[in-house]
Amino acid sequence: MNDLLGIGDALVQATGQLREKSETPRLDAELLLALALDVPRSYLFAHPEDRLDPAAADRFFGNVEKRCAGLPLAYITGEKEFWSLKLAVSPDALVPRPETEVLVEQALARVPKDAHWRVLDLGTGSGAIALAIARERPLCLLTATDVSRGALAVARENARRLSIANIEFVCGHWCAPLQGVEFDLIVSNPPYVEADDPHLDSLRHEPRGALAAGPDGLDAIRSISRQAGNLLKTGGWLLIEHGAAQADAVASILAADGWYVIRCVADLAGLPRLTAAQR
Repeated sequence: MNDLLGIGDALVQATGQLREKSETPRLDAELLLALALDVPRSYLFAHPEDRLDPAAADRFFGNVEKRCAGLPLAYITGEKEFWSLKLAVSPDALVPRPETEVLVEQALARVPKDAHWRVLDLGTGSGAIALAIARERPLCLLTATDVSRGALAVARENARRLSIANIEFVCGHWCAPLQGVEFDLIVSNPPYVEADDPHLDSLRHEPRGALAAGPDGLDAIRSISRQAGNLLKTGGWLLIEHGAAQADAVASILAADGWYVIRCVADLAGLPRLTAAQR
């Protein structure tokens, strides 16, 4: 790699490489170059003529190649922002999506600021949802479960890095490890993609178990619908994220299992991506 390549030229070159592989090629290039140089993004704009030394150029274009191969940007940088929290991420857990912040908003709308509630996050992954709620409601005790020990290790590390103490982590499949415990609110962003969905190919670097859930994508939601009512206090809410085309099916599953006051909530794009219900 040319050790005389300037920052501005390097960004142009990388943006061209990323154009067909990323929806945000210029932003990806900037973030990857800032990572390679260990500088803030603003440095790139202020010093476009600075030259890249060979080692930095190799780091930069090596990561550009990884991004072109489909590796999520968050796995390359090792972090992702969610609810203004800088979270560590790894291939053991799904990369947090911005649309999932609606789930946090809906949860906080139901939890009084001075409440000493117990809140359960089923399938926590990186811990994004549970940690966001725990940060906003410090008097509550959050319990976060996941069947993946690797994902729980990521979540625990995020709690440590963020100094969020009002949270506990439990390994197990959905509600199974929590029998006999009652919660005021249960939230979940479970896998909900159909097992043969062709879009899974573009997500091959993320854990498939956190994405796909049976032929119709609803197996995990069926399990949660059947099990969660036994852990929820009377009048408590269950909040589930799902696919934009699954709202009617999710409502039918919940109704058949005895849930009521079933309400669908749209995400920031206006798509029906979350359903709330009481038991």
